[in-house]
Amino acid sequence: MNGCPVEIVIPEKCRHLDQNEEWIKIVTDDGEETVRLHDYGRFYQIPGLYDNFYKSLNCQSPRVVCETLKAQMEKLGWNGEAVRALDLGAGNGQVGEMLTRQLDCETVVGLDIIDEAREAAERDRPEVYADYYVMDLADPTEDALQNLSRWKFNTLVTVAALGFGDISTRAFINAYNLLPDDAWVAFNIKDRFLSDADDTGFSETMNELLDDSFELLESRRYCHRLSLAGNPLHYYVIVGRKNGAASYN
Repeated sequence: MNGCPVEIVIPEKCRHLDQNEEWIKIVTDDGEETVRLHDYGRFYQIPGLYDNFYKSLNCQSPRVVCETLKAQMEKLGWNGEAVRALDLGAGNGQVGEMLTRQLDCETVVGLDIIDEAREAAERDRPEVYADYYVMDLADPTEDALQNLSRWKFNTLVTVAALGFGDISTRAFINAYNLLPDDAWVAFNIKDRFLSDADDTGFSETMNELLDDSFELLESRRYCHRLSLAGNPLHYYVIVGRKNGAASYN
């Protein structure tokens, strides 16, 4: 792959796995190893691997979420007012880079749960984030919340990080509650996690948000990326505005 110093091998049996079970083999100078597609820490450690591999799977989510957010902001009369965004589950900075490109943000702050994500963002996109925190927002300290609050966020974006154990409902709600009323919220989530079959808590959380504290502006199903078998994996992009504090399930 161009720009990535590894060989990717996709065994045939891996083309028939569920999304969160997919894995590949990578071959480096140190030998061959198996890597799950949701093992983001390992992907981030190898320069170019994450960006190039997910590009090969036609991953659309950073562009779709950021473009949908921009379209709704413009529709409601946004005229370039300062955007101070929290990129929750920021990874190696793809979304933060897209945000600054689409909205010319005043400030983008990244937050992820693993050190490898921050290290990759600082290596690959050092100009994107004003700061980058590594913490679990499911159980933040008061100091951590105060530290985040000083940025006075008016936008929350999270892409491809909800529902597979990466960002819990509690972490998402804690991030949501950092925002003032009328703040912009944009995220995506796999269609299964909004269905009656959901067992992650996100379906119930989204229903409660819509009932009490979230003004939905757009919800649209689209192809997040292709599976290893080449089949579309469908997500929803959801954009709206906060209109009250959210509570836990």
